[in-house]
Amino acid sequence: MAKFLFMNVEKILLLHSMLYSFRFYVSWIVAAVIMYVAFYFWHGVFLNDLNRITFSKGLFLGLAALVYLVISFTLYRTYESKLLDKYISHPMLRGVVAGFILGFILFALVTVLGISFSKDINFTYIVADCAWQIAEQVIGGLIIGLGKVLIFEPIPELIHKN
Repeated sequence: MAKFLFMNVEKILLLHSMLYSFRFYVSWIVAAVIMYVAFYFWHGVFLNDLNRITFSKGLFLGLAALVYLVISFTLYRTYESKLLDKYISHPMLRGVVAGFILGFILFALVTVLGISFSKDINFTYIVADCAWQIAEQVIGGLIIGLGKVLIFEPIPELIHKN
């Protein structure tokens, strides 16, 4: 039973279709760190939202770091998707598009779930929050695209032998 569940999770995440190479790990981790730093600058310095957290900031920031690893992994998978590969060949443009898509989805998810640091939510706040979320993920997408350009590997990253 456990093997069946693991195999299905592996298929859903498409873990079997990608070579986890040096380029993947560097791009994934660097994108996660840069997006996390951007998040911290935006919420901790610019907006000073982190002061509104009612529980341990260390716990919050630790969980946020894990979330950014998941976001970065998802961003990399979006970047490597067959759909983007089919229509967008330029690595940096593909990073921008992947970041835009994921940024908007994350914004919509967070908005629908009502997760916010602010009590006074108006149209201006929603637009600014959406723009920031997209910008943050576009930065991550650009880092992944930059990794594709700068880190050479002779082995193709996607192994689709269907």
